[in-house]
Amino acid sequence: MFTGIIETLGEVTAIKNDHTNIHFTISSAISHELKIDQSVAHNGVCLTVVALNDDSHTVTAIDETLNKTNLKSVKVGSKVNLERCMQMNARLDGHIVQGHVDQTATCIKREEIDGSWEFRFKYDASKGNVTVEKGSACVNGISLTVVNSADDEFSVFIIPYTFEHTNLQEVQVGDTVNLEFDIIGKYVARLMGK
Repeated sequence: MFTGIIETLGEVTAIKNDHTNIHFTISSAISHELKIDQSVAHNGVCLTVVALNDDSHTVTAIDETLNKTNLKSVKVGSKVNLERCMQMNARLDGHIVQGHVDQTATCIKREEIDGSWEFRFKYDASKGNVTVEKGSACVNGISLTVVNSADDEFSVFIIPYTFEHTNLQEVQVGDTVNLEFDIIGKYVARLMGK
């Protein structure tokens, strides 16, 4: 379980195809603190550490994960948002995040507004996911507050700190991001559909 509060950015240093799986090697400030078999969110995707070097770690994404996330578009040099799993005795600064991406979305707006940024994302509403204004959504693993919500899109406003310390700084109009919708909202939506 995660909180959506990004610890650091990592940089992809190697990508290795293995049948339908892909092994990603990431260099980061926290890699030396990780352990084999540890769960770490990469752009909001919970992946298991399978190998370690001095300043990098390797994780594996299976075909199912690659088909549901933006990891298939990651290249050597790409920045990824990293978060280790939450400790049960710590504050929950973001919101409850499982690290299970529900679907991807396309960035349809990126605008700087007096030192902050507005991003708008469009997603396939036929999958049954919803947002609500002032609710939470996780974009590339970042816990964010929904500002404007529609049936198939929503917007968020980003403070300078979040912009500078996450890979949102690289997201442009037309780019694909990972979405994890609020777990409580998903349960309510499912119950209301019955």
